[in-house]
Amino acid sequence: MSDEQKRLLEKQLWAVADTLRSSMNADEYKNYILGFIFYKYLSEKQEVYAKSLLKNDEVDFADLDESKKKDQEYISAIKKASLEKLGFFLQPSQLFSQLVKKGKGEIGEDKFILEDLKAVLNAIEQTSAGTDSEDDFKGLFDD
Repeated sequence: MSDEQKRLLEKQLWAVADTLRSSMNADEYKNYILGFIFYKYLSEKQEVYAKSLLKNDEVDFADLDESKKKDQEYISAIKKASLEKLGFFLQPSQLFSQLVKKGKGEIGEDKFILEDLKAVLNAIEQTSAGTDSEDDFKGLFDD
C-alpha cells in the first residue's frame, strides 16, 4: 500500500468514525470500525494469495469476471486453494477494493454499498463453513 493510499484510507476511516460517533456511543461504533478494518485485512490477504497463485498466468484476481466461463475456472481453483490455506474465500467482486470502486460510482450505478457490505461479511462466514476455520468466523460480524 502506497503512502498516498494509506493517507486516503486514514482520512476515510476518520470520516466514518466521526459520522458514527455523532449517532452512537463508542461501544457501539467500535464494532463497526473494527469489523470494517478486519474485512479490509481479509480482502487484502485474499488478493495477495490469489496473486501468488496467478503469477505465472499474468491474470489479476480483481479483474476476473464471475460471469465468464474462463474466469470461473480460475475463481474455482483459487476458491479451493483459499479455503484450504486461508480458511475463507472472497469472490473478486467482494474484494474491499471493488466495494470502494462501487461506492465511488466507478462500478455499476448504485453508490449505496451497505447491503453489499452486509452480503460480503455474510459470505466470509458462509465460505468458512465446513472448514477448520468455521468456528473462527462463525458470528464474527454479527454486531
